[in-house]
Amino acid sequence: MAPTLFENSAKPGDLIQISRGTYEHWAVYIGGNEVVHLIPPCADDSDTFSNMLMLLDSNTAQVRRQKIWEVVGSHEFKINNLLDGECQPRERHIIVREACSMVGRELPYSLTTHNCEHFVTELRYGKPESQQVQTAAVIGGVAAAGVGIVALGATLFALLKDDNKKRRHK
Repeated sequence: MAPTLFENSAKPGDLIQISRGTYEHWAVYIGGNEVVHLIPPCADDSDTFSNMLMLLDSNTAQVRRQKIWEVVGSHEFKINNLLDGECQPRERHIIVREACSMVGRELPYSLTTHNCEHFVTELRYGKPESQQVQTAAVIGGVAAAGVGIVALGATLFALLKDDNKKRRHK
């Protein structure tokens, strides 16, 4: 049976998070089991690896209006109005009207500054944000700091070892 958001009590203007394994795709629910979302030109929604390559390589994306089950496919999804605790959502009819008015447009796309999550959060809250990008930046920063600490430790160890050799030879 095709997924239905009526079972999950979705309301127009709610954000829909679709788990695609390695990343999350986002859409805004507009009613009638339809969503509006921003998507780069992808060959096939079933091939996650190809989609990731397309996401990395695309600099434009299209705003589409589709039935939820066309977008979700076999993936899991949930209602996730992720910033409601921090930001005041815009009125639902405004979110839907603005989303629908953008259908068919080609927009600039960037995985880090204007992706599908930025698109839907801007519609709902009036400001583009992506927690996926923020999380990736934190993980990347921690990894870089870890590499830096290891490099610093190796340098200090080499200096201490060299200093010990010099002291022994005196």
